[in-house]
Amino acid sequence: MFLSIREIRHNKFRYGLVITVIMLISYLIFILSALALGLANQNTAAVDAWQTNSVVISQDANVNLNQSLLNQKQVAHYQESDNENVALVATAPAVATIDSKRLSVNYIGLNFSEFIFRNLTLEFGKWPSKSNEVIVSDKLKNNGVKLHHQMHIGQSHQIYEVVGFVKNAEYNIAPIIYGKLENWHLIKGVSQQFVGSGIISKKVLSVNEKPQNTAIISKQTLINKMPGYVAQTTTFIFMIGFLVVISLIVVTIFLYILTMQKKQNFAVLRVQGIPVRYLISNTLFETLFIMIVSICIAGGLAALTGLFLPQSVPMYFDTPLLTGIGLAIIITGTMGALIPIRIISKIEPISAIGG
Repeated sequence: MFLSIREIRHNKFRYGLVITVIMLISYLIFILSALALGLANQNTAAVDAWQTNSVVISQDANVNLNQSLLNQKQVAHYQESDNENVALVATAPAVATIDSKRLSVNYIGLNFSEFIFRNLTLEFGKWPSKSNEVIVSDKLKNNGVKLHHQMHIGQSHQIYEVVGFVKNAEYNIAPIIYGKLENWHLIKGVSQQFVGSGIISKKVLSVNEKPQNTAIISKQTLINKMPGYVAQTTTFIFMIGFLVVISLIVVTIFLYILTMQKKQNFAVLRVQGIPVRYLISNTLFETLFIMIVSICIAGGLAALTGLFLPQSVPMYFDTPLLTGIGLAIIITGTMGALIPIRIISKIEPISAIGG
């Protein structure tokens, strides 16, 4: 440890370059991770807020809540058996027109007496009381939507008024507009024989007791079947994985070069009786120091970047997850010391000095 600190202090520029390269790679990993989490959150924010465990949809909906249509008989089967833990949702991907501005949204009709509506987090404004009043995702503020703005939604000719903003209201990237269930037929343009899109349950529902022509899916299945979700998430996972591997390779190359440059010095130390394990522990400490300093600087810069990014950029910094990613980078980077350690362990003092 003492030898490592003296060496780093004596070669500040050399080690500074190494730390800078690792820091930049780590910074990119943190930013991509936050971006991946932000985009994933835009898909799943509402599903998480609903406390979803199971979802009942129509059998021919191709595991897509927006394509599902349930009739009163199918819905009543669950509402009569466990009204406190189930809630009906009626989804309609639509275009909202506000002051000649067109916005892609998801209209979701709710029964205001059921648990999903009761558990919504109102940021500011008031709860809707009239049939033409709606509450909208706080993300729509970035598009200039304000309280008491009036809008047309989907195929409905009715004028709707924004009376409040709610948090965690995004489904499959699009911001949500919550309103009364009866408006769903007008906005989506569906027959009155259908009463909603799906039943959301806080419990695991039994597939053996489901009504005819319905399917019960888990929360994760619903999320995975959202258009583009799996492809988007997989792409980011591979990008982050490749960057972690690149950081390992970069650390290995730097340590290999530094070790070869110091081979003569190691040989002298071996002649003086310094044991191999001391030189190996010195190399490991040096690697850990480089990785930890790089990760700390990268984490600080990523947090600072998050403060200055506009709200329209979907960045989400999950501290526990990013800490885990940082530890993974440190562990894989430390593995890069294996080749230099092997070289050190095979140094022959006499032949090295003589060479």
